[in-house]
Amino acid sequence: MAARSAISGPALPFRAILWLFAVITVVPFGLLLLTSIKSKPDLLKGAFVLPAYPHFENYLNAWVDGHFSTYFTNSVLVVIPVVLVSTVLGVLTGFAFAYLSFPMKKAVFVVLTIGMMIPTEAFIIPLYYEMLYLNLINTYWALILTQIAMSVPFSTLFMASAMQQLPTEILEAAVLDGATRPQVLRRVIAPLLMPAVSTLALFLFIWTWNEFLLPLILVNDDALRTLPIGMLFFQGKYTINTPVLTAGAVIVISPIVVVYLIFQRKFIEGMTAGATK
Repeated sequence: MAARSAISGPALPFRAILWLFAVITVVPFGLLLLTSIKSKPDLLKGAFVLPAYPHFENYLNAWVDGHFSTYFTNSVLVVIPVVLVSTVLGVLTGFAFAYLSFPMKKAVFVVLTIGMMIPTEAFIIPLYYEMLYLNLINTYWALILTQIAMSVPFSTLFMASAMQQLPTEILEAAVLDGATRPQVLRRVIAPLLMPAVSTLALFLFIWTWNEFLLPLILVNDDALRTLPIGMLFFQGKYTINTPVLTAGAVIVISPIVVVYLIFQRKFIEGMTAGATK
């Protein structure tokens, strides 16, 4: 009992701090949801005042009048191939950097690291002209290919680091049993790395879904815009209608929240896997 009290005593202030940060994080989202179901007169009564009844027509106005149905579809069509291809390539290239030897391995690793450090603003102009030369401006391919290229360096380094933390005894046993490299990757490494793969996919989903600069520059056709860009033009159109504007913001962020809640357990396992080894 004394030991338990000694442990819980110092932990209490830390828990209070964590709860404080949780409240600070949750309250803005709560206000966003509350504002999205208000009318303009309800909004004037105060930020924390509940409406007489929820105005879900704000979401309908944002979805139909703001063309959010088109923007949502475009975001899905871009995110799915980017996440799938980048994750698969990250696993394959990560395996190569973790376990294989090939010429200029260190040099390629440095290039990948430098590529992660260069901001998008530094190469967006030559990238635009390259896409223009390839006749890919105003196409899904301009968004998909560029974001795959930007995601692969991080995917490679992330998966290589995760693979290097695996117990070498398991891999050596598989090799001694006669397993080939593809079999080791598919039957041994892949099942062990499912939490890390889920974490990587979640990161890629969030980054791709929130990508702003590339769709803004490479796509100017309203029928091909993604949600963040659609939200930008929607904001300019509905500046004075705050409830409808916040309803559009909820539509933009809700897929990220839903996906995170679904993969929350795998995400935590992937982030803390190295601490248990």
